This record gives sequence, C-alpha cells and structure tokens, in this order.
Amino acid sequence: MEDLKIINKGLEDEMEIGGYRPCRWKLALVGVGVVCSGGFLLLLLYWMPEWCVKATCSRTTVKDADMVLLRSTDEFKRWFLAKVRVMLAPGRNPFDNLDSQTTSTAVANGHTPHSPSPPQEIRHIYAEYQPMQIRYFTLHSTKYYWSDTAQNFVVFTGLEDLEVSCSAVHSKHSTGLSRNQQEYRRLFFGVNEIAVKVPSVFKLLIKEVLNPFYIFQLFSVILWSADEYYYYAAAIVFMSVVSIATSLYTIKKQYVMLHDMVAAHSIVRVSVIRANNEIEEAMSTDLVPGDVMVIPSNGTIMPCDAVLVSGTCIVNESMLTGESVPVTKTNLPNPRQGDRGAGDEADSVFCTEEHKRHTLFCGTHVIQTRFYSGELVKAVVVRTGFGTAKGQLVRSILYPKPTDFKLYRDAYLFLLCLVAVAGIGFIYSIALSIINKVPAKTIIIESLDIITITVPPALPAAMTAGIVYAQRRLKHIGIFCISPQRINICGQLNLVCFDKTGTLTEDGLDLWGVQRVENKSFLLSEENAYKESLVKSQFVACMATCHSLTKIEGQLSGDPLDLKMFEATGWILEEATEEETSLHNRIMPTVVRPPKQLLPEPIVSEQDMELYELSETGYEIGIVRQFPFSSALQRMSVVTRTLGEKRMDAFLKGAPEVVASLCKKDTVPEDFGEVLEDYTKQGFRVIALAHRRLESKLTWHKVQNVNRDHIEANMEFLGLIIMQNKLKPETPGVLEDLRRANIRTVMVTGDNMLTAISVARDCGMIPPEDRVIIADALPPKDGQAAKINWRYADNPTKTSSVKATRLEEVEISLEDVTEGDDGAKQPERYHFAMSGKAFAVITEHFQDLLQKLVLHGTVFARMAPDQKTQLIEVLQSVDYFVGMCGDGANDCGALKRAHGGISLSELEASVASPFTSRTPNISCVPNLIREGRAALITSFCVFKFMALYSIIQYISVTLLYSILSNLGDFQFLFIDIAIILLVVFTMSLNPAWKELVPRRPPSGLISGPLLFSVLTQILICLGFQTLAFLWVRKQSWWEEWTPLSDACNVSASSNMSLDLNETELDDHYIKNYENTTLFYISSFQYLIVAIVFSKGKPFRQPSYKNWPFVLSACSLYAFLLFILFHPITAIDDFLEIVCVPFQWRLTILFIVFVNAAVCIVVETLVLDVVLWKLVFSRDKQGSYATSPASPPAQGSIDLWGCGCLLSLCGRRKTVPKARYMHLAQEVSVDPDWPPKPKTTTEAKPPPPAPCPSSTGPTRPENGSYRIITAS
Repeated sequence: MEDLKIINKGLEDEMEIGGYRPCRWKLALVGVGVVCSGGFLLLLLYWMPEWCVKATCSRTTVKDADMVLLRSTDEFKRWFLAKVRVMLAPGRNPFDNLDSQTTSTAVANGHTPHSPSPPQEIRHIYAEYQPMQIRYFTLHSTKYYWSDTAQNFVVFTGLEDLEVSCSAVHSKHSTGLSRNQQEYRRLFFGVNEIAVKVPSVFKLLIKEVLNPFYIFQLFSVILWSADEYYYYAAAIVFMSVVSIATSLYTIKKQYVMLHDMVAAHSIVRVSVIRANNEIEEAMSTDLVPGDVMVIPSNGTIMPCDAVLVSGTCIVNESMLTGESVPVTKTNLPNPRQGDRGAGDEADSVFCTEEHKRHTLFCGTHVIQTRFYSGELVKAVVVRTGFGTAKGQLVRSILYPKPTDFKLYRDAYLFLLCLVAVAGIGFIYSIALSIINKVPAKTIIIESLDIITITVPPALPAAMTAGIVYAQRRLKHIGIFCISPQRINICGQLNLVCFDKTGTLTEDGLDLWGVQRVENKSFLLSEENAYKESLVKSQFVACMATCHSLTKIEGQLSGDPLDLKMFEATGWILEEATEEETSLHNRIMPTVVRPPKQLLPEPIVSEQDMELYELSETGYEIGIVRQFPFSSALQRMSVVTRTLGEKRMDAFLKGAPEVVASLCKKDTVPEDFGEVLEDYTKQGFRVIALAHRRLESKLTWHKVQNVNRDHIEANMEFLGLIIMQNKLKPETPGVLEDLRRANIRTVMVTGDNMLTAISVARDCGMIPPEDRVIIADALPPKDGQAAKINWRYADNPTKTSSVKATRLEEVEISLEDVTEGDDGAKQPERYHFAMSGKAFAVITEHFQDLLQKLVLHGTVFARMAPDQKTQLIEVLQSVDYFVGMCGDGANDCGALKRAHGGISLSELEASVASPFTSRTPNISCVPNLIREGRAALITSFCVFKFMALYSIIQYISVTLLYSILSNLGDFQFLFIDIAIILLVVFTMSLNPAWKELVPRRPPSGLISGPLLFSVLTQILICLGFQTLAFLWVRKQSWWEEWTPLSDACNVSASSNMSLDLNETELDDHYIKNYENTTLFYISSFQYLIVAIVFSKGKPFRQPSYKNWPFVLSACSLYAFLLFILFHPITAIDDFLEIVCVPFQWRLTILFIVFVNAAVCIVVETLVLDVVLWKLVFSRDKQGSYATSPASPPAQGSIDLWGCGCLLSLCGRRKTVPKARYMHLAQEVSVDPDWPPKPKTTTEAKPPPPAPCPSSTGPTRPENGSYRIITAS
C-alpha cells in the first residue's frame, strides 16, 4: 500500500518517506542472485539503496515500518536508508510533566499533564508508569520520533517546539528542572554534544574501495592478469593504491580537523539551577532544553543555545557570523512585568531568530557578564547538540548538498557513450573470434579487454589534477577553498552580488559632520561636536550615551559606527567593576562624562569657579537601561540619568525615517525629507537622534521592566549625524574589469536605498548616463490589492527632461558597451533599485514580474540576511551563474547558496563560504573567476584528451584484432604510464590568463564546439591509423611476420639457417609489422592531440609557458623519433616491436606530420576561428539584445551537439537556452517595459476557479498585474 509522507516540510532538507518491512522470500531470492552473480548483485544493491530496499522488503505503513526509505524533494532526488529502532520511555513527549518538581506544564503533542503530586509519591508514580514504545530513526545526526498526533515522524528541536511566549520563558521555564525531569528529557534529546565521529581507516577504506570506479579497476586488473598482462596490471594496482591512500589521508584529515574544531570547547563544566533552587556543578553534556544554567562572570564558551533571563553578556560571535565586533546580549524582556498600558500584544512567541539579541549561541564566546548583586546571570537552555546553531553549521559541512554542475552530468553522459562504443567493439571482437575459431577463454578475455580499453581507468585522477593545481594557485594568492569542486563552477560566473559595507566600501565610517535642529529648523552643518558650547546639549548627550559600547581589558569595544560617534564627542566612558557592583543591590550604571578641558574654565569670578568645581565632579550621565539596536526596528535607545537630576531622559538613535516617525510632528523640520535625500544621494550614511524627558513617576525599578514602545514615543527631534563610508580604493577598478568581461554586478546591502544608489554610481556599478528606476512595492491594505509605484531616481549627469518616447527604446543591456563603437546612437539603459520590504511584497504578490525585475535589478537595499539568500535563488532560477562576495557577517546564507561564495572575513571561521579571501577587498573576485575559467578549460582539455586516448587505443586494438593480434603488455605500459600519465598531469599545469575576457568557457562537455573538436579528432586519428594499417600490408616487403622475418635486411631473409623451433613462438602474435606501425602512429597521435587540446588564450596561459608539459612532450617526441630511426635491440625486445625498412620509417614520419598538420588546422583554424566567431554572441552576457526572430548561434549549436550525443545514447532531448535570455527577448518587445515614471502596477486578484479564461484581454505574461498611469 502506498503511504508516502513528507518530513521536514518546507525546510531545506524536506524528504519523502516510505515504510518497509523485510520480506523473507525476497531475501532468499536476492541471496540466490548474489551467489549466482559472484557477489556483483550485492555491490549493485550497496550502490543503489532504493533498489536494495525494494528488492528485500515489502511496503508497509510508515508507522509500522522496520526500515524507512527517504528521498530528498530537491532537484537532486537523493535516496537515504534508515533503520527504525524502538526505545522505552515513561512518556511520548519530552515535555510531558512527569514530575511535580518542575513548573513546566506545557505539553506539545496533546498529552494532558499529570496532576502535581508531593515529592514522596514520585517513585510510586514512576512505578505505575507503563513504559511506552517509541519508534525513531536517525539520519544525518538528527533523530526523528514517531508522533501519533502528527501521524508522522517529527524532530524535537528544543524549547521552541512548545511555542512558548516570552513571559512563559520567565514564569514557567526559568526555575530549572529536577534531576528526574532532566534525565527523562535526555532520553529524547540525547547527550548535549556535537559529535563528529572520525571514521576508522578500515571503514573509510571499505567505503572508498567499493566505489564503482575502483571495482571497475579491480575487474580490469583480474582480466589483465588472466591475459598475462602482469606489468600493466601491477602499474594500475600501484596507481590505485596511491590514489586510495591519498584520498583516505585527505578525508581523514578533514574529519580530524572538523572534529578538533568542534570538540575544542564542546565539553565544559557548568553550574545548573535545579527546581529546588539548588545550584549544582554538571558537565555540559548533561544539559537538556529547559535547564537553567548560570553564566560565570569571567565568561565561557557556550555549550548550547540558551536565552538570557537575567543580567547581560558581552559575546564574541565570530564563530557564527564572521564578525569580530563583540555584541551585547540583554535579558529577554518579560512583557507580563512590563508596562501594563502596552497590553499583552507584545508577548510574542519566543524564537531564537527573532530574539537573537537575547540568545547566546552555541560555540560563541561569552567575554564577560554584568549582573545584579544577589542575582545571577541566568540563561534557559533552548537547544542542544546538533539542534544548535553551531550544530546546524557542522551538519551542513558533514552532509553537504551535491554540487550540480553541467560538466559533471555531461561527463557521465560521455562515459555512457564510451561504454556504448565499447559495446560495439565487444560484439565485433566476439563475432571476429568466432569466425576465426578462437578458443572460448581467449574470446572472453579479449572481448572484455575492449571495455577496459575504452573506459580509461585513470580518468578520475586526471580530472582531479586540474582542480588540485587551481586550488594550490588560489592558496598562493590568499584564497582558501573548502569545496574544490566549486572552482570549476566559478569559471562560469556571469553575475556577482556584492555586499556594500566592508566589501565595496571601507568597514569603518568616518564622521563627516552633524546637523542639529533648533526650533523646528536645521542649523548649518558643523564639522564635529567636540565644542565647549555643545558639551551640555542634549545632542551631544545622545551621542555620548546612545550606544552599546563596553570596555574589554581597558579598551572600548563595540559597533564601529558607535565607536566613531562616541570618539567624536571626546567623552570618557567608565564601567563599574565587579567589586563595585557587588556592593550595591543593583547593576551599577555605565557612566559617561566629558573631558575636563571641554568644560568651561575658571577665568572670571568666584561664581564661575564654583560652577567649574561643580561641573568637574557633577556633570556625568549614567546609562540606566539599554534597548539594543534591532535591525527589524532599525533603531536603539537608552534611558539615562544625569547626576543630580531627579527625572530620567530617553535618547534614541536610528534610521532617520524611523526616528522622525517616533518624534512629535512639531519638532521635525519641514525640510527634513529634502535634507535627508540630499545627503543620501551624495552617498552619506545618515543617523537621526531624538530625546525625551521621562515622567518623574518612572523610577529605576519601573524602568527595568518598562516596555520599549513606551519609551520610544513622543520624542523630540535633535538632528542628524552624517557619516561617510569611503569606497575601498580597489573597488572601481575591479568592477570595471568585471563590466568589461560582461559579468553583471549587483549590490545587496542592508543600508539605505539612496545611499546604496549613490555608492553604486560612485563605484561605476551604475554608469553616470544610466537611469535608475525605484520600485516601491506596497502590501495589500484595507481591501486594496498590492501595488508597485515606479519612480525614477534623479539622474546626476542628465537633465530630467528626457522625453517619454526615448524610454521605449531601452536596450536590454547593462554593461556591454563594446558594440557601441560603430557610431550608432546607443539607446538609454536602465537599472532597477528596490528595498527589502518591496522585494518581499514583489516576491509574494508579483511572482511573474520578479524575474523581469532581477534581469535589470542592480541595487537591493535594506535587505535582511534571508532576503539576500532569496535573491540569489531568484537569480539562479533564471539560469544565472551567481557569485556572492560579502564580509561574512550577515551574508552566510547567501554565500552558501551562491554558485561561488567568497567571504572577505579574515576569520576563517566563516565556514559557510566555499571560498575565503585573505585580501580584505574585492580584487579576489576576478582572480577567482580567472582561476575558475582556467580550471574549467583544463577539465575540458583533460576530458577530451582522455576520451581521445581511449578511442585511439580502441582503434589500434580493434584494427589489430582483425588480424588476431593485439598491443603488447609493455606497449600498453609505455603508452599508459610514460605517455598518458605524464602528459595528463603536466598539461593541467597551465596558469590562468592574466585578465578576464568578455566571453565565458562553455558550461558543459555537450556543447557544439567541444563535440565538433572531439568528433573531428577521432575521425582524423581513425583515418590515419586505418591508412597506415592498410598501407603497410600493401608494401612489397610485407609478409606474415615470423621470428625469422627480417624486413630491414631483405636479402638475409632468405637465409633459413635458424630452426623455427629454436625461436620462442609468440602466443599472442604481438610482434608483427601492423602492430609496430600502429604503435608508432598511435604513440605520436597521443602527443599530437595533447598539444592540440592544450589550449592557452583566452582562459589559460599559452602551453609554451608550461615548462613541465613542454619538457615532457619534447622528451617523448625525442625518445619516439630516436627508437624509430635508431633501433636498439633491447628496447625493441622490451616493447615487442619489429624491425621495418628505413623507407617505411620515413613513411611513418610523413603520416605523423600530415596527421599533426590536419589536427592543428581543424582545431585552431576551423574550431577556434570560425566556430567561436559564430558562438561569440552567446557569450556577451551583458548584451542580451538579441532579436526574438534569430536565436543566438550557440543555442543552435548546443542543441545540435546535444542532439548528436544524446541520439548516440538513444535519447533525444532539447536543451533550452538560458532563461534570462528568453526574458530579455520578451522584455525587448514589450511596449510597457520598463514602466514609465509615476505609474503604478497593481496586483490582480486571482481569477475565480471555474472560469480560468477571465483574466481579461491582457497579454499572458501580465496575467497577474495591470499597469495604471498616475493621473
């Protein structure tokens, strides 16, 4: 019966799950099959878990299954197998209340809590419990438990499963668990550790050896040994052993490194508060969700994810975020104790993502804590083990998604074709042998031998070489790579997203000036606030107090922006020491005071003198409560008290639009909007300040529990701080290089929209003459549909009187200006800019517009970290190869999701990114793309060469089979070891070309030029080998070779003095004229195709600069020519070649020269000049201005090439062009695109189900929106 369920629904690791039970008769049948197939069936079932389960088990419901088969729902459709186990437990849910000692009565799975009972009855109650059988399975370090309520397997992640509110965390979960409760929960959550098990060498060896490739090699070795090719078999065994040993060493080393990284601080001693308020020491491995741990004052490494319920902590989160700036974590607000006036609506459900300002994450370093005397800094454990943030990171490294890249898919297809060719040879050799009445043993060996010749055993090692060399070169230029397979993919990048702050611009901000407000109007801007006249102003007080700075070992530390702002005041910050804190019954506030030299000096009278003395001791401000900066709210605030004042003050700082909305209207200047826009257009970062005197009834205790919204309202607007974010000096040059290479650049930032547009113009991402169209999307409201208002940002270099008609001739081009040199007038180009909010609305309500927008979207501002990831996914959905470059702080998701993510974080802790650059600027991006292109072309060269090598050898062997001969053991050995391995490992050494060119390498092996190249070279080699084979038999001196034959000395051949019996007869008939001729011709052919395929410009340095390759090719040529023209008996005997007349040697040399000339002409002239010119249009990634009538040539050639190869394999399938090209064509003929200024696009409600055709007369692509022109 079919019973498919979905687990992890909606998550990244969503999977289908089906239940199975072992079936005896199927098992017996498989057992017979295994015996009959000599164990091969067992291997097949090991490689295919889905076949294994279906062959040995019968279907059953998931609930009753003994075995579950899972399949990922992503594009990879991977299969996993897991055994269902049973555990006995007193309850079905970890949060069942089995104990009176805990106050937690919340239950998740519909179990009613047991009524509380006195402690003495606990044992009695436990005795009454009937242990329940709980079914579970483990996959990828995660346990899935069967839930009767959900009728599916579920994961218990931790406290968040209960969906507890913030007040419930304080009231129900902050008192601790009893020991019984803790042990019961540990049954479900397991030991709190991120265990990276380092597999034993034996386990790794078995796994490695059972790889299909090594099994094929084993088969080859047995076959060669049966045919007495011992030397070659031994060479292959030696190569395999070296390859396996290297692979084992690398894998083991990676496991050990990861294990050490995780285990370094995973087990620590912790203080845990029990339900009876006792504090006991325990190992961190014993912690479970719901435990309350005490954070020591001298700091610790967090062993789990926990939420602070009292006190504050300063934490270094670089392990997770890559940002080295310490973060202040405050205790989780308790709305129930807070301001009643705000209502309970603020009592939201606790979520680590939303409340990360109050959550201490596993693996992060708590530097120091602040606490009340008598009250400890306490945190409630939320998640443990692999459920923690660090655990998820380690899981993503342990079980990565496969990299789906066309090259690898094509490689398998290519191998299939080689197998098909081998199949033809297999049948041919059997038929030929039967006709010639060859013994059965010889037929089997020789026909199977054809397969081992056609599928080269050294292929994987050869393919890896190029990537290993590229990785080494990247390391040399300071780019570290943890995912080498991605290097090839980087060669395809045609769009790169950049974070702004710290990536395109300098990390720190410089204070450019301040603009204060008095009497509802802006004063003139001032360079700084370090003035006597301003020392006691609210503006400076706000600058000095509204921050999250702290002193660590005497040094001010915190957000760079806060640091710059505070330094600009020149004030001094003092924090209470632990001793001072313990003397008081509350936290000693952090105090700030101005330096003495800024306070008025005593010059005139005694009155002034008294004032000065009073100031010296009296003017300081204590920070009583801090509401930390929240990116969701875009603001932070503090409550302060000035020494000697009775009432407290509230200061607020944040995004100008947000601050202005929280101020009284009569305090905000009327020209606020224009002044702000003026600054942001110039690329300044603007922060607004506000202040409010608090009511006298707000005492110190009330302030500690007051709601944030109550404080941050009815403020008085103080003015603006203008910060300057300078571009890094390398930025414009690198972006220009990328633009010239037709690689699109996009900015994704958390900063203000206009600032981002300004920076994009400054760095050349948006050329000065291009238009910027801002898409302002508004969600549906009061029954009105969602809509997008289009407005054009002011163009600094043009007057705004551009005629509307000009806008209709927009070319679909962002970067490509190379074709505008012919003097034709270039149509105007445009870029879209939008904010994170607009992006969210468009994603939800304008799905079919989204792809059109990203085609020209250049600036995405105010983007949240998860929105950055979504944007990468949307760009990938239109077939872009997307790179992402960020400083690792909030770009982790995007760096991981992109095809090539490169982190500029100096901390190699940003494990999320496949690449990490030691150079903290974007110059690493073109370097990575260049190396990627070189590695990709190297992969193509090696693959083409290996394909040709196997086909050339196949042709030689097939021709020799026709006369019942073969290549000799040492001939195979010489070709495979001396020629092939030497050439393959040196031809991969070409370094990358020094600059980025405007075209990209092909993305797959099945592209027109590559197929043309391989097929023509095969035909040329086939032609010349056949020619030589037939020609030698036509020679006057030719005869059936015998040990007495001597073609070199024809007169002596008549001398029959030697007895035939004295000379050892050749069983395999290796020695003959045809064999010798084909050995020479094919040996030269390997070298010819190696040189022809070893491409240099425009992606790699020319081959003559690769001296190891030049040296090995020249040495081999010299050696072959030497033994051809100067036979040495020892070498001839060793290689089993016979002596041929000098005239025929010259003929062989002539054939080789003609062969080389034809190969070079076809490859360089026909392919590189003619065909590349045809496909050049496809590679102009910047200019998609293709007319809909004529598809680009590459598309047609790709289709042709793919069709050819697929038809060889018996499948036909058309490959579509890149989706963004289709969109560009659609857009180029759409009269309504780009949208005109001051128009609105409105989402249409979906049509009623019964009448799908009622979408009206609009074009199909505009089915879900309509354009309204503003009146």
